[in-house]
Amino acid sequence: MENAIRDWRGRSYLPGPVPADRTRMFRLAWAAMAAISPLQYAYAALLAKEAAGLALLAICIAGQAAAALPALHLVRRRRLGVRACLAAGAALSGLGLATAALTTPGALALIGYALLGGLGAGLVYGVCSEVVSSWHPERPAARVGLITGAFGYGAVPLLVWAGLAPGATSAAFLVAAAVAVAVIAAAARSLRLPPPLWWPADVDPRSHALDAARLRTTPEAAKQFRPAQALRTRTLPALALILTCAGAVSVFDVIVVAGTGSWAALAVMVALNGASRSVAMRWSEVYGRKRVLAAVLTALATGQLLLATALQDAAAVSTPLLWLGAIAAGLGGGAFYPLLASVVREFFGAERAGEIHAVVYSAKAVAGVVAVALALLALSTPAAALLTAAALAALPALATPRLRIPGLPATIPL
Repeated sequence: MENAIRDWRGRSYLPGPVPADRTRMFRLAWAAMAAISPLQYAYAALLAKEAAGLALLAICIAGQAAAALPALHLVRRRRLGVRACLAAGAALSGLGLATAALTTPGALALIGYALLGGLGAGLVYGVCSEVVSSWHPERPAARVGLITGAFGYGAVPLLVWAGLAPGATSAAFLVAAAVAVAVIAAAARSLRLPPPLWWPADVDPRSHALDAARLRTTPEAAKQFRPAQALRTRTLPALALILTCAGAVSVFDVIVVAGTGSWAALAVMVALNGASRSVAMRWSEVYGRKRVLAAVLTALATGQLLLATALQDAAAVSTPLLWLGAIAAGLGGGAFYPLLASVVREFFGAERAGEIHAVVYSAKAVAGVVAVALALLALSTPAAALLTAAALAALPALATPRLRIPGLPATIPL
């Protein structure tokens, strides 16, 4: 392409001016992610209290995962506009939240909340992540970590409201539906993708690519993989398995802590689920993605052990162990999402990172099913369910340091 700059690895860049509304686009994407949070976290805490509600939650999570890959595929190829995609996400997300407010588990909830609401959340999540990473190519992982954090803690106001006024749950979900429609519609009017290969003109791409300090902790891919090539590696299934295990435990923890009746501990856990994402991304730029990912998964596993110990006591809601378990589970229960996204970018290259990560993210559909299975087990034997969850988080924590960049010789230490 004319006027393109190439770095030492052969990646092409087209430097251009930074648009005046880049910061505004970031803020709108952040707000849109916060607006869809109640579809997962608030529903898991407030309405998924029996088998039927848990099944709807699993279907909603599967819908989120299923929408991400086709939406990104169409948006990246300019076959579907960002505005149209987010407008559909606004309508579907609002419908999902309103259905959750007005119906009990049944056919209407299955269609309105689980299927349509899940698809809407997936559209918003995937497109907002792609827009933000594309407009911040020099630090995509850190920026995406900030907006996915909003998906974690965006449900906290609704949880606090419902906790203080238990009879107002339906009203809280209706207000959340109206907010989601308004906020995501506002984002749809302003968010857009940059031109292909765009790079901010105030950052030299060749110097950035040669930054030795950055490469020590965040090495780059051996080549730019296409999704089909990434699927043929051993690394991609391993990343999907990590997301499946950790994602299942993260959702399960919300259900377990909500069941104790300690709404303060639940709110803190959900808030940390979101806030820890940006903190983990900053630490990973200093200590390396794999080290921080392993530490996050270890915290998640530790949280399960603390919660299992706390729930052995009939007065668990007043024990410090419950709070410690909620804090550890919150710190580990969300940070792995942006860390895995950044690992995908570093292992498989930046050019198709969004689509390849969408393949990994689709494993969240399986995670939802596993979370529901754990929650059903917890109804009869909570300690066994939490110990199983601890194993699900600990195994990926042990395996994470063994992940390798595809295409590099096995003799190169990573």
